[in-house]
Amino acid sequence: MRIDVMTLFPAMFDGPMTESMLWKARDRGLLDLHLHDIRTFTTDKHRTADDIPYGGGGGMIMKAAPIVAGVESVLADAPPGTPVLLMTPQGRVFSHQIARELAQYERLVFICGRYEGIDDRVRQLVVTDELSIGDYVLTGGELPAMVMIDALIRHVPGVLGAEGAAEADSHADGILEGPHFTRPPVFRGLSVPDVLQEGNHAKVARWRREQGLRRTWAQRPDLLMRAELTEDEQYLLATFADEDAAVLAQANAG
Repeated sequence: MRIDVMTLFPAMFDGPMTESMLWKARDRGLLDLHLHDIRTFTTDKHRTADDIPYGGGGGMIMKAAPIVAGVESVLADAPPGTPVLLMTPQGRVFSHQIARELAQYERLVFICGRYEGIDDRVRQLVVTDELSIGDYVLTGGELPAMVMIDALIRHVPGVLGAEGAAEADSHADGILEGPHFTRPPVFRGLSVPDVLQEGNHAKVARWRREQGLRRTWAQRPDLLMRAELTEDEQYLLATFADEDAAVLAQANAG
């Protein structure tokens, strides 16, 4: 997969994009990352990429011309229908499902805004989708772009090594992962659950699923609204609800 990033601060990507899994993906030729300094597409001697807003107000606005020129230059040899993604708090919230969808493309273009925002004509002329990583404001779109690249590249075949590994992640099927353990078997008085040490893979799988359901019930019950659950799993949720009700009743009685 090739990813092109339009940014005023390409050096921000040097650390995250050159370590761990992302470095391995690039080293194996599975990720072809191109960083484009928006200032290189300006036409004045001062390489001006921003200006004061029409209508007044604080802050500066990124100019449309260099961004559009940069995107059009990148798209000149890109497949038809290549997504152009604008990082903005006004976009739809990024998710595991969106990461999987984006990983299916041969090529992606990210636009990282800065300052008070970008000239809206960029959105009108070249943007195909607007994405956010949450309901808060950052100083620029570079960090959201890195987050999204990290999340989506996991779904490119060969990146994680183990086939199907991404499908076992939290959120892959709407259920969070349960707890994980490694050696030693006892640490500061806390033991690894016996089921994980017995070598019965079927029992381990059932335990992990139950723990994932329990954790989702406790921490992210909203995810259960769209999760596909078996009858046994629905029964487990009912059991959790009964347990919570019993605890609440006992607390009220005390």
